[in-house]
Amino acid sequence: MSSETKTKRESEPRGILCPKCGCAHFEVIYTRRIPFGAIRRRRECRHCGRRVTTTEVIGVR
Repeated sequence: MSSETKTKRESEPRGILCPKCGCAHFEVIYTRRIPFGAIRRRRECRHCGRRVTTTEVIGVR
């Protein structure tokens, strides 16, 4: 991996951003397992209160 590629990846934002206010601070309200080893989380933005659902798949790249 070249240093240019590494620098580009490091500058990209990580995680999720609130679709309403754009912040990255969330609180997990609840977590549930769904079929095929995935996890569904309901999150709430700490600033504006908007709720979003994320699905996390383990081991897939």
